[in-house]
Amino acid sequence: MTEASPPLPERGLSRRAVEIVVALLLLGLAGLALWDSYGRGAGWDNGPENGFFPARVAAILGVAAIAALVSALRREDSIFVTYGQLRLVAQVFVPLFLYLLGIAFLGIYLSSALFMALFMVTLGSFRWWQTALATVLVPLVIFWVFEQQFRVPLPKGPIEAFLGY
Repeated sequence: MTEASPPLPERGLSRRAVEIVVALLLLGLAGLALWDSYGRGAGWDNGPENGFFPARVAAILGVAAIAALVSALRREDSIFVTYGQLRLVAQVFVPLFLYLLGIAFLGIYLSSALFMALFMVTLGSFRWWQTALATVLVPLVIFWVFEQQFRVPLPKGPIEAFLGY
């Protein structure tokens, strides 16, 4: 009989590395906020100046970021997220990012239709006619509700400009 070898541990992003990066980003944000707050005036001259409260919040954020950094450096390392889990997150995040980018160029209605179609085709098990129906009807209903009934303009693209909206 052959003995089964133990499974290899899954590879992924280190928890320590992720915590260090986040702590450094927060520390940089706190430093930027402090710099801006003191540029506006962070003192107390017959009352708080413009940057008084933001400077205090930024200082607290900076102290918390330093504490998180020290904690991350002292922590025993482990896997934060495996590459397989990260791939699943990317399957949602990348299309969502492209959708938000598409709103600026194509408008919200066309971008929403493309976004829905992508998810219905790739991650769902919908028939082609269900996908086509949803990607046409949902933007039309949203347009009717927001633009026609509530009179709330949403970002438009070249198709709406061509149709006179």
